[in-house]
Amino acid sequence: MITRRKTRMVNVGGVGIGGETPVSLQSMCTTRTHDIDATVRQVNELAAAGADIVRVAVPHHKDAAALADIRAQVSVPLVADIHFSHTLALESIEAGIDKLRLNPGNIRDPGKIREVVRAAGERKIPIRVGANAGSLDVSKYGPPCPAALVRSALDEVRVLEDEGFHDIVISLKSFDVPATIEAYRLMAEIVDYPFHLGITEAGLLFEGTIRSSAGIGAMLAMGMGDTLRVSLTADPVEEIRVGSELLKCMELREGGITIVACPSCGRCEIDLQATAEAVKARVAHIETSRPLRVAVMGCVVNGPGEARTADVGLAGGAGVGLIFARGEALGRVSADAMVDELVLQVERLAAEELGQDADS
Repeated sequence: MITRRKTRMVNVGGVGIGGETPVSLQSMCTTRTHDIDATVRQVNELAAAGADIVRVAVPHHKDAAALADIRAQVSVPLVADIHFSHTLALESIEAGIDKLRLNPGNIRDPGKIREVVRAAGERKIPIRVGANAGSLDVSKYGPPCPAALVRSALDEVRVLEDEGFHDIVISLKSFDVPATIEAYRLMAEIVDYPFHLGITEAGLLFEGTIRSSAGIGAMLAMGMGDTLRVSLTADPVEEIRVGSELLKCMELREGGITIVACPSCGRCEIDLQATAEAVKARVAHIETSRPLRVAVMGCVVNGPGEARTADVGLAGGAGVGLIFARGEALGRVSADAMVDELVLQVERLAAEELGQDADS
């Protein structure tokens, strides 16, 4: 059981970040924000995949002008990603954005930052102070390192605090996993603001998933993290899929189906990869109110034990499969019926869970 760091809670369009709220998932649109139809379509795709909050880029006035129309057509809170221009931040606030992301130091006039903070405070719009190793002011803070990231973010936080503003989320991102972890650890000793976790520029889908999981997983295990984005050079829906699975692995997100499958070896007597992929595809549509573990196993060493301890399990053998549900062996089925029977049991348990919740 992970003991999470105690933080303030901020409200982002009805989604809580920090406090006792669950760790939320974020992604960022790859569309040009002024392309309203494309942006709405991608925001809704991300929401359907499980995103709790979605960020959009606002580099131009036409992007800020599009925000109100986009906001009216989506159900999840939107974050405006602002760089260099305090005017774009003010326009985003007027458009009804749910949160701002500001990069420390790239709006260099403290007076302009204060103007943004006052406007955000009036509308109760939180601000993420998002420090990034790639955009660190090295002339002021020196080469990127954990302490430099912390100092950069704190300088911006102090400007906000001087205006009596405390609806703050902090991120301290780097490609360097150990440096990122250390930066968050240092900041956790100083402030009680919630943290947005991420490993920036993590890379393509395979490499980025590993790098992000190593860094974000380590920080979650340390109790840090209130919202996160898995940054991938891929379809942003993949960011949500990876982030969701990561939270389930850390037992920080309830609901959904987790597939347990052995790595296969020379003892395996079924086509385990094809069987597991078929099960995954067949159960993807099933909604569950509680975590549901489905085991697809292929040998006599670990198969029966893993299948028995899962909510629903299959221990496959030569031409047959033994089906389990809630620890009880339900019987043997032929190889060509294994997937159908396993999916049937998953559907049955999911329906029971949903029925129990409706009655409670």
